[in-house]
Amino acid sequence: MTASDRQLEAKIRELLDARSRDSTICPSDVARAMSENEWRELMEPVRRAARRLVDAGEVEITQKGSVVDPSTAKGPIRIRWKR
Repeated sequence: MTASDRQLEAKIRELLDARSRDSTICPSDVARAMSENEWRELMEPVRRAARRLVDAGEVEITQKGSVVDPSTAKGPIRIRWKR
């Protein structure tokens, strides 16, 4: 894992901490917080960071309010603290 991988994971935690415990964030929230101009290139690295946090038991990935398997999720996702 690289330093930037750890930074992305830390940013996910930071953004989730800044919201209510029941709130979710979008991967683009994380990417935009990391880079104003090149956020699109960070989208897949953010999704990978979220998957690592799912594997660590910290967060859940949802689609339309339901928890989904991050390895098979296609399309827009949201990230929330594990409930």
